[in-house]
Amino acid sequence: WEFNGSFYQPSAFLMMGIPGLEALHHWISIPFCALYLVALLGNCMILFIIKKTQSLHEPMYYFLSMLALTDLGLVLCTLPTTLGLFWFDMRRIGFDACLTQMYFIHILSFIESSVLLAMAFDRFIAISHPLRHPAILTKTTVVKIGLVILLRGVVSLLPIPFLLKRLSYCGKTELSHSFCFHPDIMNLACADIKVNVFYGMIILLSTVGMDFIFIVLSYILIIKTVVGLATREECLKALNTCVSHICAVLVFFIPMISLSMIHRFGKDFPPLVNTLVAYTYLIIPPALNPIIYSIKSSHIREALLRALCRKSG
Repeated sequence: WEFNGSFYQPSAFLMMGIPGLEALHHWISIPFCALYLVALLGNCMILFIIKKTQSLHEPMYYFLSMLALTDLGLVLCTLPTTLGLFWFDMRRIGFDACLTQMYFIHILSFIESSVLLAMAFDRFIAISHPLRHPAILTKTTVVKIGLVILLRGVVSLLPIPFLLKRLSYCGKTELSHSFCFHPDIMNLACADIKVNVFYGMIILLSTVGMDFIFIVLSYILIIKTVVGLATREECLKALNTCVSHICAVLVFFIPMISLSMIHRFGKDFPPLVNTLVAYTYLIIPPALNPIIYSIKSSHIREALLRALCRKSG
């Protein structure tokens, strides 16, 4: 502990694995390793294929590249502490290291939310205004959207580590997960956390909350456009281009909203539920997104097969 008058700050926090199953951590690490491996290889594969395939150099796949990069970042943020805990029982994480990990996890989560919104906008333009789509979403526009997304995440979350650093901590130093999460750290403080709660809620609602609302609105407009198409085949073809994105949205937002609700209102929930939802939120989307897009996108699938044929030849 660091002592300065009445101000207390722990030198480190203790991370938790899966409560009640500590003796099985080595076995539990096997599915986690498999998910991390799928996420790393799958997202690297998506990036490689899009970079090497000229026909995929269009807005939809540029946004998919952003999603893959974000998923890689999330995996690399949580992999060292999660596997370190499961394999070597390394529970200790320094105070500043914890704040740094937390900052990047939240930034990448916000960026993923914004990228999913940009992808919804791309689908709306492609279906509602197919002839104007190349003129509206040029390469320059896509780059600008990417920079705005990055800037919004970095700036909106910049005060969070400083708001946590000003707090005085006492008593428990055990986190609920094998990674650092803002509500988790905040609840260990013995000072007034109203500012942290208020700022966290405002930022969450004004970023991820607004992203989700605009994604829903985009799909309402898409459905309205699709219903007006001449034939049933055209209608199904248009909707089929959105299936991958809808799956990615559900896989990301359902666990994220669930985790936020548990941290805010679910104090009576068993710790195991909180832990499983947190792991689902941070590990499942990066592992599933490449699989979803590889299965549903014929362009990605064909490019992958061509790459494999070239290597085998």
